[in-house]
Amino acid sequence: MLFSELKCKQVINLKDCKCLGRVIDLEFEECSGQICKIIVSNNNRLCSWFNNEPEFIICFKDIKKIGPDIIIVDIGH
Repeated sequence: MLFSELKCKQVINLKDCKCLGRVIDLEFEECSGQICKIIVSNNNRLCSWFNNEPEFIICFKDIKKIGPDIIIVDIGH
């Protein structure tokens, strides 16, 4: 899967079925090349320009399923 395909997917939290936003970036381990975390921003881009709060940072172990349209995660937010 290409990053361009991954960043088009919405991220849904399994705990409360809320949409957290879309993938905007990845963090990976330099030596192994494995993805460690995904960084998700909410859908409201205008607010993100003025908002200094960080995006959701989700550990790769918390990703439960990557489907054709969405990514399901299990986080306690």
